[in-house]
Amino acid sequence: MSIFISYSKTIVRIKSYLKLGRPQQYVKNGFVWLPIFFSYRLGDWQAVKKVFWAFLVFCLCSSAMYIWNDFRDISEDRKHPLKRLRPLASGAVTATEALGFMGFLLIVSLSLALTVLNREFLIILGGYLILNILYSNLFKRFAILDVTCIATGFVLRVLGGGVAADIYVSHWLIIITFLLSLFLAFAKRRDDLLLIIDGYDNTRPSLQGYNLEFISVSMSIMAAVIIVSYTLYTQSAETIQRHGTDKLYITTIWVVIGLLRYLQLSFIYNQGGSPSNILLNDRLLQIIIVLWLLSFIMVRLFFGIN
Repeated sequence: MSIFISYSKTIVRIKSYLKLGRPQQYVKNGFVWLPIFFSYRLGDWQAVKKVFWAFLVFCLCSSAMYIWNDFRDISEDRKHPLKRLRPLASGAVTATEALGFMGFLLIVSLSLALTVLNREFLIILGGYLILNILYSNLFKRFAILDVTCIATGFVLRVLGGGVAADIYVSHWLIIITFLLSLFLAFAKRRDDLLLIIDGYDNTRPSLQGYNLEFISVSMSIMAAVIIVSYTLYTQSAETIQRHGTDKLYITTIWVVIGLLRYLQLSFIYNQGGSPSNILLNDRLLQIIIVLWLLSFIMVRLFFGIN
């Protein structure tokens, strides 16, 4: 019986540490794969291997930064209806244990980066870590600056994937990534505001600079600019030359429908707070993304010159 109890406690501890690292958020690090996808290098095993290592390093580093953020926000998280269940806020993991785990993740990730990736990637990774530390300690307290930091983090992921595999990252990819990330960050802030409206304490100082009208307008503007930017991207001379076709505008329909679906989830169902959970659980949005991927590939195959 004692062995069974000890085994059960070990399992609970492991689950607490896994929850602390938020592996469900790793889908965000999928942005490192965008350069290799748009450059049609998925068949290049060496490039794929480099991007895989970059993805793994970003996953470990992002977990470390989530732990640091939770450590900084223990008191605020305990007032939040959902965040109070996090390992640090609930007491399932002590602050000392959490910081030790964070250090372990950083050591492993930096060791991997030094061993298998290039110097340019290390510079980008360093920028990502510095940005997240500044965000957790200071920038997240200021409206607009907070979402700008989040969007910049996604751009750094894209750049990291590009330099890891020595792939040119188009300015279009940077612009659209930044705009899309802003859109998702505003959706998350909208969810935070709804909790305050429902009577919960304000655990984010930056929310004083937001209201539902401003965020809703901002999301609508971002959605419109994303559609325009993506359309311009499909018709740019650089894109036509790279992909060998001027028919990629056909894929814009799925971008429009995907953004409308996310706006529906945010404005009607009030479910826009966690992009990762939406992507992992919303079947319609998953279908739209798959259809976009398939249409992108089919247009390239049927209309591409190369």
